[in-house]
Amino acid sequence: MRESTSASEGAGEPPPGRRRPRRRARSDRRQAAARIEILHCAASLFRKRGYHGATVEEIAASRQMKKGNLYYYFKNKEAILFACHQYSLDRLMETLVDMEAAASAPDEKLRRLITAFVHTILDELHGTALFLDLEALSPAHRRAVVARRDRFDHGMRRIVSEGIEAGLYPGADAKLLSFAILGAVNWIPRWFRRTGPASSEEIADTFAGFLIAGLKHGADGARAGQI
Repeated sequence: MRESTSASEGAGEPPPGRRRPRRRARSDRRQAAARIEILHCAASLFRKRGYHGATVEEIAASRQMKKGNLYYYFKNKEAILFACHQYSLDRLMETLVDMEAAASAPDEKLRRLITAFVHTILDELHGTALFLDLEALSPAHRRAVVARRDRFDHGMRRIVSEGIEAGLYPGADAKLLSFAILGAVNWIPRWFRRTGPASSEEIADTFAGFLIAGLKHGADGARAGQI
């Protein structure tokens, strides 16, 4: 009976070596969640006070933690800023990859990309990292952020080019159209107020609709001028 009990206990519990990875995975998830919470708090302070105006002490206090504990997750304020950039750009690049792989019509791909872009701008870290002065970053971090921004811009150009090739915006310049879209969306955080009458979802849908309609109207106008 004792042997049977021991075998049963042994069958019910994985070897110690197998338990460690699960514990480590849980710890990693908790640490990742804590880092994201810190980024949200930091982004809010950066938006209100500016990068140079916000202090590490204030970021730590907003998370109800000590300054020393914050350094467990980030070595300094510049590392927090860089992580904010990376987090926001991760969301944008994930959406871009999904849209480029989608079997949707080019204008629908662009609509969904613009909508996701607006949501990232307004809802992910308040879009703060996308508009802070890049000069606050170290040269290496600045180059990394600029390179990823350029990849997103080029990806949007490819989706716009699909629309041009499909005859949706004939005669248009993909580079200029991409700049126009990026400029319009990038300006939203400068006037958006979370307590205002329009939600981020309404603004995303409205801007996507306006921008897509504008591209098509511009193409129609160009065709009319050629007649």
